[in-house]
Amino acid sequence: MDIIKVKNLTKSYAGHRALNNLSLNIKKGDFFGLLGPNGAGKTTFVRCLLDILPFEHGSIFIEEVPHKKPQSRAALAYLPEKFSFYPNYSVYQTLHFFAGTKIENKKEIPLQIEMSLEKMGIQDLSSKKIKHLSKGQLQRVGLAQMLVGRPHILILDEPFSGLDPLLIKEMKDLLKELKNEGKTIIVNSHILSEVEIICDSLAIIDKGKLLAHKRMNELDISLEDFFCQTIENQRGPR
Repeated sequence: MDIIKVKNLTKSYAGHRALNNLSLNIKKGDFFGLLGPNGAGKTTFVRCLLDILPFEHGSIFIEEVPHKKPQSRAALAYLPEKFSFYPNYSVYQTLHFFAGTKIENKKEIPLQIEMSLEKMGIQDLSSKKIKHLSKGQLQRVGLAQMLVGRPHILILDEPFSGLDPLLIKEMKDLLKELKNEGKTIIVNSHILSEVEIICDSLAIIDKGKLLAHKRMNELDISLEDFFCQTIENQRGPR
């Protein structure tokens, strides 16, 4: 079943097409890699999904619901590459702030915060201030704030950026656990070696166009080679 359906998506900035008639579907429960060079249109695509950016043409359906309807966006949670929280807030206060923007029934907020803390293994950090957290702890808080509101689709922009190998493994393990619980996870990353390991499917875009849309098990060469060949076939060799 396709949980996200995008058809003929077109978005322009000052006459430049950031997305050019882009169509792709993402299956429910997939770990999906959104790949492309810098300036390919990946961030624009995500912002259109989140209804942050309007677009001129095309359609987006999330769980069969048009993306303009609030119930479709309730299924989504997003973690940008460079995120920040109020440094003097505690972890609990941070999660409470985000929960208040997502959860209508305020009586559910404490329970959902506790569930998110437990899921990320950071119950002991609940009263600690954000400014005193390590990079790995901050990444866990970032994931925890995504989980309040019980979204079905998690979108992460460069989740491995700036992490050392131990923290990359920790992040992958956390994301795999969430996928095994039925979440659909969309990752925008330049670290192809990690995408190759964790993703079920991928799309490569460049200059706003879809160049490839594959299941990982369909590739008969490394993802790095496939990515480079796909881009070079579109642009021509350097």
